[in-house]
Parts: sequence; C-alpha cells; structure tokens
Amino acid sequence: MNEIRNTVLAQHLADAPWRKSTRSQTSNCVEVAPLGSGPAAVALRDSKDRGGPVLLFDRAGWLGFIAGTKRGQFDVN
Repeated sequence: MNEIRNTVLAQHLADAPWRKSTRSQTSNCVEVAPLGSGPAAVALRDSKDRGGPVLLFDRAGWLGFIAGTKRGQFDVN
C-alpha cells in the first residue's frame, strides 16, 4: 500500500505547478508548489536538485515556516 501511495505522490509532485521566486539568487534557489488535495498543502524543493528530496507541509506548517523565515529563524549566517 505504501508503494502505491508513494507512486501517486511522486506523480502528483511531478505534475505540480512548481514556481521559483523572482528574488532567488542563482545558487540559493528553492521552488514551491501548491498541492490541491490531500494532507500536504505545499511542497518545497531545491531548484538545483529537482529529483531530490521534497519537503511537504500542511497549511499550518507552511504558514509557520513562512513566519519563521521572515523572522530569520532559519538564517545560516
């Protein structure tokens, strides 16, 4: 069952409308895709590794991630 679910998720992610911010730098870019249905509302990936790992967020998690980003919570400097 997990294999079927993973295959469906992989296809859903492949068909998702990925967008990259116009403010992205050339070496530090991420892409985001809204997901229409299911428990995950938003997907996030590294634009340089489109076949790599994807972070999935529900709506509350995504809003928390955005708020933390604006506060500088995830800055590495």
